[in-house]
Amino acid sequence: MAVCLTGLILFMGFIIWDLGKKSKAGKLGIFVLFLALGFGVTGFIFKTVLVEFLLKK
Repeated sequence: MAVCLTGLILFMGFIIWDLGKKSKAGKLGIFVLFLALGFGVTGFIFKTVLVEFLLKK
């Protein structure tokens, strides 16, 4: 499961990068895309780590 989720997250990163390239967003635009759309992935990872940490106590 961890391998599949890691692959999915990496694929989502590729999709964000490709979206920025095809829209000719430039370096700042791609950074903003990764920042905005990456918050969802970061929140998912943080939630998973937090739940695992809280359940171990």
